[in-house]
Amino acid sequence: MTTGLRPGGHPQDPRQRGSQPLPRQEGIGHTPHVENRTGRSVITARAAASFEPVGRSVATARSFVRDTLQGWGFADIVDDAVVLTSELVTNAVVHAGTAAEVLCLRSDDGVRIEVADRYPEREIPLQSSAVNMGSPDREGGRGLQLCAALAGRWGVEYTPTHKQVWFQLELPERPVGTRAAGPSLPAHLLPLADGRVRVAVVQIDRTGTITAWNEDSEDLFGYAAEQVTGKPLTDLAAWPHTPGTGTGIAEALRLSRWEGSYGIRGADGRVIPVYASHLRVRDTAGEPSTVCLLVRDHERAVLQTPLRGTAADTRTAQDGHAPDPFEVFIGSPAPDDLDGLLQRTVERARDMLDGDAAFLLLATDDETELEVRASTGLPSARQRFARVPVDAGPGRYGSARMPAVHDDLAAVPGAVPLLGGTGMRSVVTVPLKVEGRLTGSLGVAAESPSRYSNEEALRLQFAADRIALAVESARLGELERLRRGSLSFLVEASDLLAGTLDRNQTLALMAQMTIPTLATWCAVYTIADQASEPYLSYVLHEDEERIDGLKALLSKIAPPEPIPTPGARVWTAPAEAAHQAALRTSMRSLGLGEPPSLASGIGTTLATAAAVGGETVVLPLVARNRVIGMLTLGKPTDEHFRQEILELAEDLSRRAALALDNARLYSERTAISQSLQRSLLPPELPHIDGVEVEVIYRAAGEGNEVGGDFYDLFPIRDGAYGFAIGDVCGTGPEAAAVTGLARHALRLLAREGFGGPAVLERLNSAILDEGARSRFLTLLYGELWPQEDGSAVLKVVCAGHPLPLRLRQDGSVAPAAEPQPLLGVMEDLELYEQTVTLDPGDVLLCVTDGVTERREGTRMLGDDGLAEVLTTCTGLTAGAVASRIMRAVERFASDAPSDDMAILAMRVPGLLKD
Repeated sequence: MTTGLRPGGHPQDPRQRGSQPLPRQEGIGHTPHVENRTGRSVITARAAASFEPVGRSVATARSFVRDTLQGWGFADIVDDAVVLTSELVTNAVVHAGTAAEVLCLRSDDGVRIEVADRYPEREIPLQSSAVNMGSPDREGGRGLQLCAALAGRWGVEYTPTHKQVWFQLELPERPVGTRAAGPSLPAHLLPLADGRVRVAVVQIDRTGTITAWNEDSEDLFGYAAEQVTGKPLTDLAAWPHTPGTGTGIAEALRLSRWEGSYGIRGADGRVIPVYASHLRVRDTAGEPSTVCLLVRDHERAVLQTPLRGTAADTRTAQDGHAPDPFEVFIGSPAPDDLDGLLQRTVERARDMLDGDAAFLLLATDDETELEVRASTGLPSARQRFARVPVDAGPGRYGSARMPAVHDDLAAVPGAVPLLGGTGMRSVVTVPLKVEGRLTGSLGVAAESPSRYSNEEALRLQFAADRIALAVESARLGELERLRRGSLSFLVEASDLLAGTLDRNQTLALMAQMTIPTLATWCAVYTIADQASEPYLSYVLHEDEERIDGLKALLSKIAPPEPIPTPGARVWTAPAEAAHQAALRTSMRSLGLGEPPSLASGIGTTLATAAAVGGETVVLPLVARNRVIGMLTLGKPTDEHFRQEILELAEDLSRRAALALDNARLYSERTAISQSLQRSLLPPELPHIDGVEVEVIYRAAGEGNEVGGDFYDLFPIRDGAYGFAIGDVCGTGPEAAAVTGLARHALRLLAREGFGGPAVLERLNSAILDEGARSRFLTLLYGELWPQEDGSAVLKVVCAGHPLPLRLRQDGSVAPAAEPQPLLGVMEDLELYEQTVTLDPGDVLLCVTDGVTERREGTRMLGDDGLAEVLTTCTGLTAGAVASRIMRAVERFASDAPSDDMAILAMRVPGLLKD
């Protein structure tokens, strides 16, 4: 059943069901069944196409409808038809997920377009209340709204196997007969003419000189025959010729037939647009001449004749679709990608001139080189993306800017470098130009000599002119996509490289980013210093099974020279080595050399040779005016790099070089810092009879700066030990200098017999002597004497440091010292020591402020929090106490510690807690 709506009708409420097709519509005014199409109207042409259920089909369907209606001369309604078709096909292939069939019907009162999908409606449509179409901003359900708004009539048909939506667009009133042949019309509809239609007949001899000029020519252009006879037609013709593009009128006059528009300058100086039909004839003596029939441009229907083409073109013309010159050459629908368009072009060019091969080259941005982008009948894998200079050098492409015919390439070797060694003997090449600018070159070649003449060159140039603009538009679109992709690639690469300072990870990232985006395989060479040879540091291939073979091959050849010149340079050593390895392997397999050890080794060698047999380039890794390595990129056999890829690789190499050098500097700095940090801490703790000692030290940061916290435990004399835990203000070299001064001064002064206050007072003076380099220091220093009764006596001085805490066996916690001034601030200090006795089972806990100042938001662990944790450590060993304190500190906040932390726990053994 087919139902239709006229403008102003009320459609039924559509039921949206996610990705289901458009719902049924029911409304006012039934239309006849689709077989009768448009009632009493006669169908004069039809065009149909099917589209796969993929997203790109929507664009193809739009092009199909646009081309069909333009061919029928209905440009006035093209936009509405394309919009409606786009919505309906989108609903079919995207939302319903089925193929779509589009049928265009031309009649004398309009155009009807039907879109069918394979998602049938299974319910009987209800004829009831009006429809609420919903929001026009939603993704689906807009097709019928647009039909109601734009179409004169529309409807929906349901069958058990498919659903079909159709719409009809009425033709606007307009003058008839000025664009294309149409149906027979009554006399009152014909356009008015100013008197009779005048057809100028002008005859031109072989030199382009006017030999005949009829009366209609005098009436049209104002010249008498005697005024123009003997003059070249080019003096009067205003040929629409863009410099460097297309063919001039002199060439057109030599064609067997030609039709088209140009201008004739009248006697009053004005240019009169004309439509001309040229016919080339010869007289009984064999002398050629051209007869030109000219009418005013708006009367072109008098002379215009249908184009004669292939059978397919003829069928299209019979359907009413006047073929576009671009479509005639490329075919419809035209490929929507550059590579597809170029490949279609070379195939059609080869067939048009009955050649054995064809090729197309595109100019680089600076127009100094041509790059092979498509070919047929040639070893395209070997030639693809190869480049040829245009204007200079022994290998220049001399025929790039003008049409050229080469009768025998054997007589002029190198004239077309692309064809060297291919067996082609004759070739015709023509330029592709847009607004006078060289954009490419199209050529057709044959294996026999003297195959082509200037006539074939002219035919090929016409074809090149038809496709030049489309090719350039597609090329610019591809270039824009490449540039956007390159920018995204470089941004992502920069983020990844900036995210690590590990040298090995940086090397891995460099290789992984290039494979397979830029190359098939990659090798990174590094140079430790100027006196070192390049070292093969990392190898990667897109096929992991080829990595070992590739690494073995590269290890056997000398590395590339570390030349700092920017840009990519070709490195032939890998391909040559691969070729030799493959040759040796083949000879061994044939028994011509030493036998192979394993049959699998033959396959591996040959596969490796094929993997690296293509073009290989080397880019220097330059950082801080020094070559620190080379980035090597390679292609498999018979493949070349595109210039855009090499430029992108050069940008990547600059970023990678800086990241690699930063990783090297960071590694060196980290190694130095870690070495210095180790020198500021005791190599090992001495064993003390009767006392358990445990130390935990955690440096904040990433290990590339020396911390300010330190600890020490050392023997002073028999039975006496000194211990210290301190914190220098800040980090880095200045803090490390004070730390080293403090630790070594403590040991020296204590072993000289000075007591705790005297030791710290002298250390204070030494720190102040450092002047501007001095840093203030908090320090807890004490001396320890184990006793025979199992206890231990300590004498402690706490100079501005967090107070030590004493844990008794009963679980009570109390400070074991009183606070005193810190060091490195005042010159005259009066310090005193306090004596503490640790009974069996007691623990003395000493920490730096990184422990007590641990924060989570506004909360801080503090002295009270530390004491609370320590109360839970009764009966634990010194090691267990230190570990529990550290776990409590780490769990107090989710963030990583921002300050160094040191924990020193000393315990006099007693009864251990079960």
